[in-house]
Formats: sequence, structure tokens, C-alpha cells
Amino acid sequence: MASNCSKERGAGKIKAILFTLILAFLVLVAVRTVPPYLAEYQLSNKLDETARFAVVNSYTEDQIRDTVYSAIQDLDIPATKDSIKVTATKSLVTISVDYTVPIDLLFYHTQLHFTPSAENRSII
Repeated sequence: MASNCSKERGAGKIKAILFTLILAFLVLVAVRTVPPYLAEYQLSNKLDETARFAVVNSYTEDQIRDTVYSAIQDLDIPATKDSIKVTATKSLVTISVDYTVPIDLLFYHTQLHFTPSAENRSII
């Protein structure tokens, strides 16, 4: 009987170690992937806000691009000024950004692709 108990204890230790490794990997995945999604969400909100103000205040495309680029830098998003596409007329403003974020999960590397955009039309 004593030999049976020791076998069960060993299996329990292996299960505990395996569970801990899986849990640690899931925490790593969350720590590496959640921040880019949160930054994209915040950038999307900033694009909406910028598009609304740009129509009302008749901002130029360069002013809009500078505002968006400032937000991109504040959020540590790996996008360039060239990746910001802006169209601004008196009645319509469209803004879009296209960028990818590299994700390193130790033995697996991937990239998350984001394309947030906003549009606002003048009601006048």
C-alpha cells in the first residue's frame, strides 16, 4: 500500500506543476496581448473625438494628423505618421490608422493588426 500512495503523490505533483505552467502561460498571454487591445480602444475613442472637433473647428488635414500622432505617441502605439490617413472637407472628416503590434510569447511570435477609424459629417 505504501508504494501506491507514493505513486499517487507523484502524479499529483506532476498535475500541480503542469497546472502552474499552463496558468503562468495564460498570464503571460494576457499581459502581452491585453495592452495593445486597450491602446487600440483608447485610440479609437480619440479618433472619434478628433473627427467631431475637426468638423466643428474646420481643422486642416495636417492639424488632424498631428493630433492623432500625438495620441499614438502617448499610447505607445507602434504606428508612424505616414500610417495615418486623413480626409478633411468642410462637411466630412475621415481618419484611419493602420498598424501592427508584434507579440512575443516566448516560443511563438505573432503580430496583431489594427485598423481603427472614425468619420464625422457636418450637420449644416
